[in-house]
Amino acid sequence: MSVELRVISMGALAAHPLRGEKGNLRPGHLSTILLSIDDRKILVDPSLPGKILLDRLQERSGVQPAEITDVFLSSFRPESRRGLPLFENARWLVSERERESVGVGLVEAFQKAEEAGDQDLCTTVREEIALLRRCEAAPDSLAENIDLFPLPGVTPGLSGLLVAMPQWTIMVASDAVPTIEHLEAGQVLQNCSDIQAAQESLREVVEIADLLVPGRDGLIPNPLRKW
Repeated sequence: MSVELRVISMGALAAHPLRGEKGNLRPGHLSTILLSIDDRKILVDPSLPGKILLDRLQERSGVQPAEITDVFLSSFRPESRRGLPLFENARWLVSERERESVGVGLVEAFQKAEEAGDQDLCTTVREEIALLRRCEAAPDSLAENIDLFPLPGVTPGLSGLLVAMPQWTIMVASDAVPTIEHLEAGQVLQNCSDIQAAQESLREVVEIADLLVPGRDGLIPNPLRKW
C-alpha cells in the first residue's frame, strides 16, 4: 500500500525574515499534514486553533477528528499543537529526545515557580507536564513506509517523517526547513536551540528528499534534484 499525503493547512511565519519582515505581522503556524495508509490516519502538527483546524480538515479531506488514529508533533512547541484537544481519541506522539528534553525543562521551571511562590505559573507548568505525559515516545516507524527522521537543531528533539512512495521519497520536514526561501538560501531559523545542528539537519533533508514539505509551505520539489 502507498501512502496518501494531503496538506490540510499551509503554515506561515509570524514574520518572514527573508522577505525583510520584522515583528509579529500575523499568527505564526506550522503546516498540518495528513498521512493515510490502510486504516491509519496520521495528522502531523495540528497547529491551528481547534475550530479553524476542524474546518480545514473537513474542507481538505472530509475526515472527522474521531477518524484520526495518531497525531505526530514534530516538536512540543505550543505552536505545533494548538488543535491537539480535537483528537482525544488518537495516540499522541513526539520524538523520545524531544519528550525527554522538554520534560527536564518543565521540571526545572516548576521547581523555580514553587520556590518563587508563583501559583499561577505552577498551575501552567503542571498543565504542560500533564500534556507531555499524555504524549508517547514515537516509534522508529509510525506505519509502513512512514519513518521517524530526527532533525535536531530548532529544538533538541525536532523530528520529521520520511515517507517512502513508489517513485519518490518525501520528507515532512517541519521547521528544519521553514520555507522554500530558506531552502533556496540554505538558511535556518535564527531562534534555534543549536544553529549548527539545524544547519546539518537542513543539509540532510536536501541530500535525502526528492520532495519535501517545509514547516511553513506546501509540498515542493527538491530544487537540487535533476528533474
